[in-house]
Amino acid sequence: MDALTRTSYELRRDIIEMMYNSKAGHVGGDLSVVDILTVLYFEEMNVSPETIKDPNRDRFLLSKGHCADCLYCVLGKRGFYDEEEAIKTFSQYGSKFIGHPNTAVNGIELNSGSLGHGLSVGAGMALTAKRDNKDYRTYVVLGDGEMAEGSNYEAMMLASQYKLDNLCATVDLNGLQISGTTDEVMSSASLAEKFAAFGWNVIEVADGNNCEQLVEAYKEAATFTGKPSVVLAHTVKGKGVSYMENVAGWHHGVMTDEQYEQAKKEIEEVLENE
Repeated sequence: MDALTRTSYELRRDIIEMMYNSKAGHVGGDLSVVDILTVLYFEEMNVSPETIKDPNRDRFLLSKGHCADCLYCVLGKRGFYDEEEAIKTFSQYGSKFIGHPNTAVNGIELNSGSLGHGLSVGAGMALTAKRDNKDYRTYVVLGDGEMAEGSNYEAMMLASQYKLDNLCATVDLNGLQISGTTDEVMSSASLAEKFAAFGWNVIEVADGNNCEQLVEAYKEAATFTGKPSVVLAHTVKGKGVSYMENVAGWHHGVMTDEQYEQAKKEIEEVLENE
């Protein structure tokens, strides 16, 4: 197992612990997006606990803010704060680790969670970098259900108009949202055609839970000029826990004691056998 994949499974273990402790959170989406955030924070982005105040740091926005649980674990493991505090206090009274990203948490750039806002803010950040002659890049992660929000398409149009090649969006394409499949609720297919029509460089990742494929996609995005890039990552909701995979009910679900033990066991087996 390569280092990034091992890290992503260690983070899956942390996410399961956090969700079980809190009896809250969006575990299915956390497990689909964790590989994306692992590659961004541990391989791709120019940001660290030491550079979080650096005006030339890369910016990251989690537009699908209901998966803050995953982001908190990633930031903690990356050293922005004590990860154990996040795991033990998430969604508890008085904790800063609430159900959506907020700037009280070190490393969070934007209070997010109202779906459809992240790409607009990210486009603004990227445009600011261009106008200020800064080198930083802006990364935005969206959910596929979120692509039903019309504000995304205004942001896509603006980013293309201003040739924001310092902007990289990622869509976590797991095919499910809280009330069913994205096709049933509000189909946004084909996103590749839609982004291309709006003038974006489109990079499709067949296995969006494969860290190696993601690394290659982000390398391509970073070197592409003249257009913003989007990574369409085909993921599995609940990836890594067999009874959660591709089950819409685990968009937001509370594990029983038995389910918690099974989830831990399956993840530990992957870590021990590789």
